[in-house]
Amino acid sequence: MLMGQLDRLERILIRVAVFCGGVALVGMIALTCANILVRAVGDPIRGTFELMGYGGAVVTALALAYTQKRRGHIAVDVLINRFPPRLRKILNSFNDAACAAFFAILTWQLMRKAEGFVQTGEVSETLRVAFYPFTYTVAVGCGILALVFALSLIRDLLAEASRP
Repeated sequence: MLMGQLDRLERILIRVAVFCGGVALVGMIALTCANILVRAVGDPIRGTFELMGYGGAVVTALALAYTQKRRGHIAVDVLINRFPPRLRKILNSFNDAACAAFFAILTWQLMRKAEGFVQTGEVSETLRVAFYPFTYTVAVGCGILALVFALSLIRDLLAEASRP
């Protein structure tokens, strides 16, 4: 029952993250196209490069969990595929645990960094845009990825425990 609720939460969080990342990507495309058109007749849009950097970080972070869930990240299977199935499962579980821990710590540190940006009021150089919304968004993307890894580990452990 609990696992079903966690699976549902995971699906919802991934969908929301991918939707928000898609909106940011469409915004980046629109800004790029507008910048090209404006540049052809005059000066480029001020801060385009800056916004592309922030948008790229947001789009990437919000797509991480979806990509992991679909097993779309690059994996080096040349060596792993030569191992027996049981050892592969152990290595995959170890990888899930290590990645869940890494991205959980990264989320925590990004949240701390964003809070520091809030307190100092740090802004970008060209547009004077606050850093913290982008930092919080990247932290959320990493947090969802940590959840995906943790749930994958739990699924693997439950499957192993139910084996005769």
